[in-house]
Parts: sequence; C-alpha cells; structure tokens
Amino acid sequence: MEVTTFHIEGPRLLSPVKHGDKRGFFSEVYNKARLAEAGITADFVQDNHSYSAERGVIRGLHFQSPPHAQGKLVRVTRGVALDVIVDIRHGSPTFGEHLAVELSAENWRQFWVPPGFAHAFCTLSKDVEFLYKVSGYYAPDCDFGLAFDDPDLGIDWPVAPEEAILSDKDRKHPRLKDLPVHFHYDD
Repeated sequence: MEVTTFHIEGPRLLSPVKHGDKRGFFSEVYNKARLAEAGITADFVQDNHSYSAERGVIRGLHFQSPPHAQGKLVRVTRGVALDVIVDIRHGSPTFGEHLAVELSAENWRQFWVPPGFAHAFCTLSKDVEFLYKVSGYYAPDCDFGLAFDDPDLGIDWPVAPEEAILSDKDRKHPRLKDLPVHFHYDD
C-alpha cells in the first residue's frame, strides 16, 4: 500500500494494491497492522455507506466533537468524488487550511481524515457510492458542521454554490470564524 502524507499533519492518502486478471480483481483494502505502520491507529467501530444519485451533491462539511470525535477512513467504490477536509484544530499551524483529493472507483484511493477535521465530499459524477469506516459511533449531540461555501476557506468546489445539491442542514452551518472551539491542536 502506498501512503502519501501532506503539509497538514495527520491526514493520509492510501493507495491499496489491486491485483487483477481476466476474472476481475482482488484488493486488501483494510489491514490494521499496515495502517498502524502508516500512523493510523484508530479503532474503527462502524462502517457507513452513502449513495448520491446526481453530480454536484455536496455532503458536509461535517465533524463530531469530543467526547465522540470521529476519525474517518473514506473511499469511493462507484463514481467519482472530490473529498475535502478542513483543519479545525485551534492552535494548529495549519488551522483553517484545507486539502482536496479526488477519490474514485478507478483510482481506488482511500483518505484518512483524523479527528479535528471537518469533512465533505462533492460528487463529480452521477451514481456515487461513498464508504467510510469511523472511529466513533454517531452521537447526534456532538454532530456539527462548517459552511461549505465559507469564502475564508478558499475551497474551489467543482460546482457553483447556488447549483450545489445540499441538505437543508448543510446550508445552515456557520463559517469558520463563527465556529466555537471544538478541538485543540495539543489534545
């Protein structure tokens, strides 16, 4: 498995090996020991699977706050999506900065999103299936979000904000400057 790190401490892009022949393919997409070697020691407790029918669906930017913070190992098994994370760890040298990576069924990459990051994805094709492992159970009282279109974040979404397909909930999240402190870099 190839592991890519970034200038923002914590996230990892994983590229599992795919072994294929005329029958199809085989790929080891989760191996606890290999992830630990890559610095990912999360204890995953739940798998989630979402489907988005249309291009231009944006889900997020979401996060869960302590004591129910979640790390996420995300991947796309059908279609193509732009996956985006924002560092919301106060005191981090990269606070407010974002990363964006393309995930697809074709490129087979996975993205590790540690606790302390707001997470979203935007579908770049129709019929996108998005799977993710999480390190904490869903806790509605700790479920928060960040405005996907906050101009201070500078995220270059592949769809105009007025054309994005969002839930009502995702249209109402606060901007980063108005977000209460949920994470500290030193924690």
